[in-house]
Amino acid sequence: MTLRSSRRSTRRGARGCTVIPVCPEVAGGLPVPRPRSEISAGRVVDEFGASVDAAFRSGAAAELARIEAAGGIDAAVLQPRSPSCGAGLIYDGSFTGKLVPGDGVFTALLKEHGVPVYAPDEVDARLLGEGR
Repeated sequence: MTLRSSRRSTRRGARGCTVIPVCPEVAGGLPVPRPRSEISAGRVVDEFGASVDAAFRSGAAAELARIEAAGGIDAAVLQPRSPSCGAGLIYDGSFTGKLVPGDGVFTALLKEHGVPVYAPDEVDARLLGEGR
């Protein structure tokens, strides 16, 4: 999910923000459901060892282009630990549940473009209109 400042809420009580749902994996042509994927040695592979790196990277680029075409964003709230959207911690590529410092492909791309990225538990409750 990405956030852009606006004058009115458009989804789930996000006061002052427009919520733009994104899924880089789907944008890259991967199916739902799909095998688990993790970043190993800088490339995204699925649990069977097949490289899905190109799909993750093309999907990240496509979602960034869609966001920019919609006017850009002020911040992104993304799913933690994901090989696309993980921020700060991602799975280590061993498919054992071990976390290591790092960012997912989409998160890294957003950061390269100056977009602050947050996990859902880092978002200020006031931003989402909770506790009113």
